Amino acid sequence: MSRILYYFVLLPLSWLPLWILYGISEILYLVFLTIWPYRKKIIETNLKHSFPKLTDKELKYIRNDFYRHLSDLIAEGIKNLGMSEKELLTRVHVNNPELMEELAMKKKNILLIGGHFGNWEWVITSQALLFKQHALGLGKPLTNRFLNQKINSLRGRFGMDIVHAKNYKEFIEKSYPNGFAMLTLSDQSPGDSLKSYWTFFLNQQTAVLYGSEQMAHNHDLAVVFFSMEKLKRGSYELHLELICESPNKTQYGEITEKHTQLLQRQILKNPACWLWSHKRWKREVPEDVASLMLKRKIEFDSKRI
Repeated sequence: MSRILYYFVLLPLSWLPLWILYGISEILYLVFLTIWPYRKKIIETNLKHSFPKLTDKELKYIRNDFYRHLSDLIAEGIKNLGMSEKELLTRVHVNNPELMEELAMKKKNILLIGGHFGNWEWVITSQALLFKQHALGLGKPLTNRFLNQKINSLRGRFGMDIVHAKNYKEFIEKSYPNGFAMLTLSDQSPGDSLKSYWTFFLNQQTAVLYGSEQMAHNHDLAVVFFSMEKLKRGSYELHLELICESPNKTQYGEITEKHTQLLQRQILKNPACWLWSHKRWKREVPEDVASLMLKRKIEFDSKRI
């Protein structure tokens, strides 16, 4: 079934001009609003907890605006399977590339952190074209082996290596002329609440993956956050912000706290462009978060002595 879906639906659709796919997006948007309100309860719960001061009318407006963005995102994701290098570069622009250029001159390896905001798939596909550093993309393999192989092959068609938790070390241990930039999306719900970093994010106690910060410390990676602004339909601009160049000079949680707050800032600026349909707050808050964080900090500090 996955082969039929890929070869007879997704791939042929990806050859269509984007303006035609946006026509399909309009239909899908109406379906979300009327016939099939995709993950409506999850979206509304996430929005209500994140913006408790907003009225039901205001929350509904954000939800519907998110459905419109999600519809476009699906259309753009399909187009991404067959998009040329030239077209991709006309649709994704970096407004301050000099930050990555300076780090490349220093041969500094980088952890490039963002979230499920804007069109992250276009960032994944275009990263090798946008920056001098060798592109690595860290993620979880898809459960469907066929789609995982096909989609990751297309994601990396311009030079990115798609890696995961079990094999990324063999890639970062290689030597690259301008270093590497490991892209990771930091806003997934962690698998273990006791091993997470806990902070306030969008008005609520939130478990955040600590693995990115741990990786930066273990491999001495500069940490750069990328925010993504949707300028118009099919046009995005990236802005880069240096969190730290030397992670070993930072305190426990400093990197995680910073990239989480930067993500929150861009969500508050344009809430409809974040992935509200994700079960972001499914982890239970531990009974004594303060004690847990203190214990983790003590363990972190003891390893630095």
